[in-house]
Amino acid sequence: MLPLSALLLGLLAFALAWPVPVVLGRAAWTRRDPLAALVCWQAVGLAGGLSIIGALLVHGLSPWGGSLPEAWWAWLRHWFTGAQPADPVRGDHWVAQTLAAVLALELVGVLVLSLVRTARTRARHRALLELLVDPVPGVDARVLESPVPAAFCIPGARPLLVLSSGMVAELAPGELAAVVAHERAHLAERHHLLLLPFVAWREALPVLPAADRAHDAVRDLVEMRADDVALRSLAGASSRRTLAKAIVAAADGGAPRGALAAGGGVLTTRVTRLLDPPAPLPRWARPLAVGSAVALGGGPTLLAGSYKHLKRPTKLLVENLGGAGIINKKR
Repeated sequence: MLPLSALLLGLLAFALAWPVPVVLGRAAWTRRDPLAALVCWQAVGLAGGLSIIGALLVHGLSPWGGSLPEAWWAWLRHWFTGAQPADPVRGDHWVAQTLAAVLALELVGVLVLSLVRTARTRARHRALLELLVDPVPGVDARVLESPVPAAFCIPGARPLLVLSSGMVAELAPGELAAVVAHERAHLAERHHLLLLPFVAWREALPVLPAADRAHDAVRDLVEMRADDVALRSLAGASSRRTLAKAIVAAADGGAPRGALAAGGGVLTTRVTRLLDPPAPLPRWARPLAVGSAVALGGGPTLLAGSYKHLKRPTKLLVENLGGAGIINKKR
């Protein structure tokens, strides 16, 4: 019999793989508080992976014990001492265990591979740029000789903020300061780490439409969050217009792979948000969103560890339905 917790984890995994990313990606409130939305997206990604792996593990190990720690210990004892499980082990249990191990290794492996690959790419770009760039007078950045306006930062242990000579020539001092503040926000809040799990998710599950949707949504949100942080350091009533003009100027500049660019994300949405800012969320909304994200992130772990308590209610339900003639148990 399939444990109820495995069924619930499977349903949760399905919801987090398709309808939840679609709804969250279309939600208008995320533009009002990008930080809370980013926390929710991290919870969706974490809970999605844990749910599908947990569903397979709970089913695969259910004959061995009433909780995952108990089942793992009994499973290890079986291999070392020959102790038999409490319930018969069928082929589908072994298949579920194998799929859980393969999926866990794939997700973790792709995440580590993405981290290593991105770090190497950034190190290579940083080493090359350090040979080509010069300090910008009066600005905490480096200038790259190029007529195309561009601004980007390369995160890492030795972060590098780069402006093209075309950007320096085109922007007024206030606009240049706005661009630098935006890139500094990316570096200060480690936005590249928020993007990394979704880059890995997209590479691990390329056939899943939600993976692309989640990556694009998080990419846009980190740009909006950097805009918000940059505005705090800009003086004057026209700071929003100043930043909007700066990111429009940087829109066509591009950036190396692994960098975060001032002109990234959906430009129209960012400019509209700057020039016509949406009303902030109510004071209670952010704690509610963060609390929901924490509950969602911890939900799969609780379900996976509680099937001992969910198994008996399922058995009683089947027995009651059978006694009422709704389920024919002899069949």
